Amino acid sequence: MNWEKLDQELTDIVEKRIQLAAMDYSDENYDDLEEELHDLEDDFNEEYEAVLEKELEKIYDLLKSDTDILLPTAYIANKYKPLQADAKGVVSYEVVGQEGVPIESDQFDRQDVRIVMIPNPARFVMLINGRPLKDLWRSR
Repeated sequence: MNWEKLDQELTDIVEKRIQLAAMDYSDENYDDLEEELHDLEDDFNEEYEAVLEKELEKIYDLLKSDTDILLPTAYIANKYKPLQADAKGVVSYEVVGQEGVPIESDQFDRQDVRIVMIPNPARFVMLINGRPLKDLWRSR
């Protein structure tokens, strides 16, 4: 598995989502950018669904959740906060709020628990009540 390629493709999707969120629907480039984003997401699901679904199964087992596992792109947030770039110029991201896929688990009684995918490095992060709690999986 080429983890660097997965991470780059995830980053491309995140950057397009950030661009799209900053645009108004009336922008003449909005529809083209949205179509580009959907193509990237379709390609990402096709290429990585099998690998990421196995990791998500482990996560859901760990969290004792019987919530359905969705396509990988469902776990990509709509809003990311870019953080400082590292020495190589790679930007990390943070996600807060009601982003990601909600899951149910008796371990987290009455709390809003969500799983979100974040790039650089590619990882699944658990958000509880809108705050990132811990990484559940990281690419190798």
